[in-house]
Amino acid sequence: MQTAPLILIVDDDPEIRSLLARYLAGQGFRVLTAANRRECEVQVATSAPSLVVLDVMLPDGSGLDICRALSDRRPHLPVIMLTALKEDVDRIVGLEIGADDYLGKPFNPRELVARIKAVLRRAAGPVEDGAEARIYAFAGFEADPERRRVTAPGGGEIDLTGAEFDLLRVFLERPGRLLSRDQLLDLTQGRDRDPLDRSIDVLMSRLRRKLGEAEGAALFKTVRNGGYQFAVAVEAHALPRGGAA
Repeated sequence: MQTAPLILIVDDDPEIRSLLARYLAGQGFRVLTAANRRECEVQVATSAPSLVVLDVMLPDGSGLDICRALSDRRPHLPVIMLTALKEDVDRIVGLEIGADDYLGKPFNPRELVARIKAVLRRAAGPVEDGAEARIYAFAGFEADPERRRVTAPGGGEIDLTGAEFDLLRVFLERPGRLLSRDQLLDLTQGRDRDPLDRSIDVLMSRLRRKLGEAEGAALFKTVRNGGYQFAVAVEAHALPRGGAA
């Protein structure tokens, strides 16, 4: 029997913590809570949560600092940031430093559950039964969707967050195709884009930086008023499920 995902809720408001803990538990999740940065760090170190729901404002430090530290030390641990409705700067910074998604307060708990399920689904990246695993090769890089791993031309592994890997995979599966911001948001996060939503642009900037695009030929092409396009050739090598590159 598969164990339910363990969700860590980090918020200094006891009423919000209690409400979300009860609601998520009622949706079949296991739940831990933390009221501040210190408790969050202890829970992450000792309990191995599947995902962190992290408020930006905490009494002993910024949630942005926690997100940055988690992105550095545990790049594969998904994080959903909770921000005040008008804190657009915090949302953008959160995405830049490694958050997988964000949700503005006040919010409907059902929306949070939907976001959690979407992020966990992307992070798991399951291969369907009977399907073949694929290794994508491009500009000296290799991307393994089954293991969610990207290898640089020199052989080192590049740490991508779940959101960054999902965005890269969309391009690898559609090489040369011009994709609008709305299409990219729907394909990666399964939701519509708000007119002021800059999450795709922020993720594109992070992805370009981590792949070292400035050091060589451009991997992505930005089309004004159009979107983004993968600008290099992609080879897909099918492997039997469970095979090694």
